[in-house]
Amino acid sequence: MHNLSMKERFRGFFPVIVDVETGGFNAATDALLELAAVTTTFDERGELVINNSYHFNIEPFEGANIEQKALDFTGIDPDNPLRGAISEQKALKGLFKDLRTEQKDAECNRCVLVGHNSWFDLSFLNAASERANIKRNPFHPFTSFDTASLSALMLGHTVLAQACDLAGIEFSQKEAHSALYDATKTAELFCLLVNRANQF
Repeated sequence: MHNLSMKERFRGFFPVIVDVETGGFNAATDALLELAAVTTTFDERGELVINNSYHFNIEPFEGANIEQKALDFTGIDPDNPLRGAISEQKALKGLFKDLRTEQKDAECNRCVLVGHNSWFDLSFLNAASERANIKRNPFHPFTSFDTASLSALMLGHTVLAQACDLAGIEFSQKEAHSALYDATKTAELFCLLVNRANQF
């Protein structure tokens, strides 16, 4: 077991597991509807574990495209007032402030997005940050850690539900496609993969 600090283990990067639910596949034109982020820390045994979780329901930006197929897939009703949705700017400013605090406490230089097919989540996060005119995005603009690739390497599967099953992580299809649930399961998977790698 490697008893390294966060900054030593990930070359100064502070990993943040992110999941988004959206109105389609195009980050430039399609709505960001839900955003969740999960942070991790090393416990006293030197194992990576979940630390904090953040979740926001997001108002579609003005002129955003929303595909009905995407809503059918996620079950999100963007017009439901009970969602308590807030603007991209308010959500990102709050999230980024908290993440910078955690990153600083971990003595890391930059946040790095961890996601299952991470390019998708990073593209929507970057597009929303640009729309909100946020100058201090804590995430590296193009580097990310992809648990789909890591799962293919270490477990032989790329689908999140199947990878979790192979790793012995409980996964509910009924709760899937909620940003917080998927981010949490991705975080559990990431922790398991890192801890397994640390044994070599």
